[in-house]
Amino acid sequence: MASSEEDGVVEEKESKKKLSSPLATAWLTFYNIAMTAGWLVLAVAMIRFSYQKRTHKGLYRNIQKTLKFFQTFALLEIVHCGIGIVRTSVLVTGVQVLSRIFMVWFVVHSIRPIQNEESVVLFLVTWALTEITRYSYYTFNLLNHLPYFIKWARYNLFIILYPIGVVGELLTIYAALPFVKKSGIYSLSLPNKYNVSFDYYICLILIMISYIPLFPQLYFHMLRQRRKVLHGEVIKGKDD
Repeated sequence: MASSEEDGVVEEKESKKKLSSPLATAWLTFYNIAMTAGWLVLAVAMIRFSYQKRTHKGLYRNIQKTLKFFQTFALLEIVHCGIGIVRTSVLVTGVQVLSRIFMVWFVVHSIRPIQNEESVVLFLVTWALTEITRYSYYTFNLLNHLPYFIKWARYNLFIILYPIGVVGELLTIYAALPFVKKSGIYSLSLPNKYNVSFDYYICLILIMISYIPLFPQLYFHMLRQRRKVLHGEVIKGKDD
């Protein structure tokens, strides 16, 4: 689900953030600083465009190159988990990163008529706020100098941003459905040489339905992590 990253990447436990070498720490520090800067650039670009143009139309086209670069660059987070320098689930991280990339490349980029939808701006704003907070949190944590307000923002802003982001994503996918059905983009009909069929329209509907079970699980997981980190509660169950 794209929005779990959105505030929402599911938080790896702080006790598991011990890194294997100074080189790994240096690389992760550089990576998180770069990603913080990238999302700050995106946020500033969105504010500047909105102030100058007084409209949201054309916003995505204005920032799309920067957005695609930094969101695709996040594929490295799967690599980090895979090689063990970040000790969290490769599967969970992979689903979260790839769902974001799916939204960027296979929904908004591919279906141009929806690029001016207000819902696109909605999830872009929540992504930007979330990622600036998340990557700055990781950066300061790696430097062993974490300001409380960064920690507070990391574990409180998602309460509002996560649901707003999910709504933005769902509305964007919903807006794309008529265009996907009409154009047949990414769909494969029989007969063909591969002897398989694929309906991208149905795929998008199934993705929307998947938010129903996934959103509550991820959201309540983050609430449990919030209690643990901010209030020192011991949470028993799968998260321990």
